[in-house]
Formats: sequence, structure tokens, C-alpha cells
Amino acid sequence: MPDPASLLANRSDSIPSLANQQIMDDNRRPIKSRSNTTIVALSNWLAHTRVTPNQISAASVVFATMGALALLRTDSVLAMLIVIACVQLRLLCNVIDGLVAVEGDKKSIVGPIFNEFPDRLADSVLLIAAGYACGAASLGWAASLFAALTAYVRVFGGSAGLPQRFIGPMAKQHRMAVLTLACAATIAEIWLHRPHVSLLAGLAIIAAGSALTCITRTRALVLDLRRTRRDAEEARHA
Repeated sequence: MPDPASLLANRSDSIPSLANQQIMDDNRRPIKSRSNTTIVALSNWLAHTRVTPNQISAASVVFATMGALALLRTDSVLAMLIVIACVQLRLLCNVIDGLVAVEGDKKSIVGPIFNEFPDRLADSVLLIAAGYACGAASLGWAASLFAALTAYVRVFGGSAGLPQRFIGPMAKQHRMAVLTLACAATIAEIWLHRPHVSLLAGLAIIAAGSALTCITRTRALVLDLRRTRRDAEEARHA
């Protein structure tokens, strides 16, 4: 039977036993920036305000939407700079929401929903907008679909009682890194009066990489399930 506790990640309001705490640790995306002193200081400050982790998660969608609107102006250096800034702010929200929940003891029963849904929306609006911006709308929709599927496979593993796997090669942070580089390259194309191909190339990389990530995560999930069953059978016959 699926283990609901595996979906509660780091913002569950349940009283964590040692087992539940391990599940929470296993289901947190490994991000080095969580130990960044500036980010930690910002999180500590927000933890002592009335701002909630869920509001921070929702803000990531606002920044993503602003970036998506700016993406439609691929002939503007300022617009590309706005996209880059909005992508980074979106990622910042994704990092500090969990930190604020822990530091400010602001865990919420609906935290797991806000931990996932805003991410999917933010990915979608940015990637779909990128598709329209480079004249390849279908590619943008495909990239958005594959990005959502990478998360679906990960969370499905959690619902089966397994640690959620954040492996790539095109996890969320990688998708946003490629999009950022594509926008930076577009700025160079504007300055050099070159054809705008970087955004199209970046989106193709994101779509293909996300599809591959679905495969690698599904394969890892199958192996984990088989290993779990084998271990259970060995324990039963021990």
C-alpha cells in the first residue's frame, strides 16, 4: 500500500518520528544553496515575519509569469535580463519556502501541495512561453509536458513508499539553468545582430533532457521496487 507519509516532504505538520524524519530528509531536493549564508539569513528574517511558506511558494509562480511575459520580447536585451532575474527569483522561492517552514515552525497540512503545484505551474508558463517566443510552440508544450512528467515519476515513487529521486540529467534546476543560458546567449545574438537560435536550441535541449529524465527516473523506480520486494522476501525467509 502507498505510504502517505512519503508525500509530506519537509513541510508536513505531523510530529516526526525517526522514520518519518528520514522520509522527510529523503524527499528533499538536494540543493547546495540551502547552506548559502545569504539565503539562510534571508530565510531566518522571513521566518520572523508574517510571510508563510505557502505564500513564498505561490510567489514563484508570479515571478515565473513575469518572466514568461518578458520572454515574448526576444528582441529586447532588457526583456531577456528580466527573464533571467525572474528565473532566479523563482528558484530562490523554491529554496527558501522550506527553510522558512522549518526555521519559523510554519509547517502546514497543505504544505506538500504548495511544495509541488506552484513548481509545475512555474515550469509550464516559462517553457510554453519560450516555445512561442522562438516560433516553436509545439516544442514548448512538449518541454512543459516532459517537465511535469519528471515530477510525476518522482512523486509516484514517493507514493509507493520509496525515497523520491531527484536525479537528472534534466531536473528542475538543470532546466532553469539551460533556459538562463539560452536567454544570456540571446542577448549576445541581439548585440551581434545574429539570428536568434539560442532559445530554440535551449528549449530542444530541455525537452530532450526532460524526456530522458523520465526514463532514468522510471528505471530507477522499477529497480527500487524490485529491490524492496526482494529484500522483503529475504527477510520473510530469514
